Amino acid sequence: MRPHKHTIHCRHHHFGWDNTHKPVCTVASGDTVTFETVDSSGGQLNGSSTLPDLAKLDFGKVNPVTGPVIIDGAQPGDAVKLTLVDFQPQGGWGWTGLIPGFGLLADQFKDPDLYIWKYDAAGPGPLLFSSGARIPLRPFAGTIGLAPADAGLHSVVPPRRVGGNMDFRDLTRGSEVLLPVEVAGGLLSLGDTHAAQGDGEVCGTAIESPMTVTAKIELVKGADLKFPRAFIPASAARTVDAGGYDVTTGIGPDLMTGARDAVAGMIDLLTARHKITANQAYMLCSVAGDLRIAEIVDMPNWIVTFHMPRSIFD
Repeated sequence: MRPHKHTIHCRHHHFGWDNTHKPVCTVASGDTVTFETVDSSGGQLNGSSTLPDLAKLDFGKVNPVTGPVIIDGAQPGDAVKLTLVDFQPQGGWGWTGLIPGFGLLADQFKDPDLYIWKYDAAGPGPLLFSSGARIPLRPFAGTIGLAPADAGLHSVVPPRRVGGNMDFRDLTRGSEVLLPVEVAGGLLSLGDTHAAQGDGEVCGTAIESPMTVTAKIELVKGADLKFPRAFIPASAARTVDAGGYDVTTGIGPDLMTGARDAVAGMIDLLTARHKITANQAYMLCSVAGDLRIAEIVDMPNWIVTFHMPRSIFD
């Protein structure tokens, strides 16, 4: 039987994970599926939105995912493999926001803020920030997941064993991800598409942008995965930035404190060097910088680093 191509329209979206959600369609292993996504605001924001619109967000309608899709023959103990074929941004806009109570430094950034990005959806040009920074377009889906075995409706915000809101920015064009199946059919959904993001998504949002995502779906019988697994080809892997990186650190016995200290240090560096506001620096850290664990063996202190490419300011 020849593989089929399917399109799941964005009207087929849902909020939260529930293994009783009505499936949109059934696909066979080897089929290709195109998912139309809604931005993470659930369509509450658009390219003309302003700060008051952010304040009116209904958080019961954020992070919608398109689906779910049954993978024929999938059973608990199997895995669903997605090969991410293509990402097509829609509309050439995106948003990054500071949402009170959300983000790594929420206690330091208590007031809301919103930035609307405009870009050429056909690419590959950069996204321009008001400070003059230029962010390379690197689209990916922040949320790719299957339904959990546990009954009931579960929030889409935290990632889970079956995937979900992983915000793994290397799952871009050409990458592969395997997700462990917990329920018959798997029930695959996808959304939360981003035009660009740094590792960590530290302010809580990336460049949130609606897209059309095409993926090849394959069933891997008896995979027995404990957690998601991925393959990142050379074409999708990060490369060393030509301009080098500024790096700040956090050092101590707690990784979360170290992460906060590393990001706060980069915000201080950016505001002093580029004469931008702390809000702007925090947003740039979220969409362009990378939070990493540099060392976790030399007890009792661990080192967390934050890397910001200098080229975005060239």
